[in-house]
Amino acid sequence: MGIDLGTQGARAVVVTTRGHVLGSGSAPLTGRRTGVRHEQDPGDWWVAVRTATRAALSGVPARRLRALAVCSTSGTVLLTDPYGHPLTPGLMYDDGRAAPEAGEAGVPPSWGLPKALWMVRRRAGTVGRSPVRLAHQADTVTARLTGGPVATDSSHALKTGYDLERDTWPAEALALLGLPAALFPDVVRPGTRLGEVTGPASAETGIPAGTPVVAGMTDGCAAQIASGALHIGAWNSVLGTTLVLKGVAATPVRDPAGIVYNHRSPDGNWLPGGASSVGAGALRTAFPGADPARLDRLAARHEPSVALAYPLTSRGERFPFRAPQATAFVLGGGTSEGDRWAASLQGIGYAERLCLDYLHYLGAPVEGPLTFTGGAARSAYWNRLRTDILGRPSRIPEHTEPALGMAVLAAYGAGEADDLAGAARSMVRIRHTLDPDPSRTAAFMDPYARLVTELEHRSWLPKPVAAHALARLDT
Repeated sequence: MGIDLGTQGARAVVVTTRGHVLGSGSAPLTGRRTGVRHEQDPGDWWVAVRTATRAALSGVPARRLRALAVCSTSGTVLLTDPYGHPLTPGLMYDDGRAAPEAGEAGVPPSWGLPKALWMVRRRAGTVGRSPVRLAHQADTVTARLTGGPVATDSSHALKTGYDLERDTWPAEALALLGLPAALFPDVVRPGTRLGEVTGPASAETGIPAGTPVVAGMTDGCAAQIASGALHIGAWNSVLGTTLVLKGVAATPVRDPAGIVYNHRSPDGNWLPGGASSVGAGALRTAFPGADPARLDRLAARHEPSVALAYPLTSRGERFPFRAPQATAFVLGGGTSEGDRWAASLQGIGYAERLCLDYLHYLGAPVEGPLTFTGGAARSAYWNRLRTDILGRPSRIPEHTEPALGMAVLAAYGAGEADDLAGAARSMVRIRHTLDPDPSRTAAFMDPYARLVTELEHRSWLPKPVAAHALARLDT
């Protein structure tokens, strides 16, 4: 079983070791949003998980359940007592109240570390006198399942400041921020057995008592596992509201700009990646109420489009360059609806290509298989367009949800495969593979070069990166 605890809801799937989905269930989640504040009630997480797991197990022979793992949103944290009981609401990954603390810590506001600092400072009268612990979103669920607090996984701990290379909390650096060592949980590698489902938890969730609970990963890493992109040089491109690329490397990808960061795979490899602010969210803003299928048919007549677009979903870009001042733009003609839609789709494809060029610039292995996941992968036209813009084959799996990734990780943790990649080979099914059309790839090269030049001209894209991207066009 895989459980995905997300922003909008919880989802659970039960999968065989051959990739057959036997059951699934979901339950919605809501939060409190006021300005930059975004909180959720940890009690609601448990209620949603109970509902989702019971639905997923309906009709499934429960005695056959071998293990489960849980993923959750990266950077969502809360404080608990020593027994794992929540003391605060869950501060969601996009809660912006810890922006000043993020500046102190030198990390983005979306990380869990500045939120931890923000919460501790507001409980200064209790931290140090009565035990308080930091927990991640998934930790609250694993604690309820196993009957007490358990170790967190290194994937969720990354954005709370955990040093993956030294495999330890950087105690001295955290102490300088005023965060005591006792605040932080023990950390294990994803796939490690945490405990077993207790009788009381079984009665609530329908999960058989004694089922092993395996340490999970963040939702982004879970989606990568679900894509099957687990061999060195393989990449998963998740295109939804925004664009996220995650791949596999034998060693960490070093990025002096701090744009690309690295998770650690359960098998010891590294999972470099980055998140862009371009994506389908920009389409919903620019074309409210649009029929994507109709506009895709129109866009096919504009390849390449007259207009040239960089369709950011919000102000600021994070990857493949860091430019807080960046704004979306459209250059040139293209007054027709079809051309403007085509420019947006192609602009996202160019940004995706530039992300891969930036990763190559950093020395990351990028020549392996590329998998498309996310909501955009449901569009046959967009899959074809992106494949041709990138000039490389792409794969589209049958199922891409993070819960499936956690089922794969649970299988690995239960010893059903020698390694995580082997578990994924058995459980992840590729629906089809696309090969690029060389003539179409050539047609998109000039507008891509014009976009790279424009981004450099605006001083958003560093000159060496732009030069590298343009030089790769020749190869």
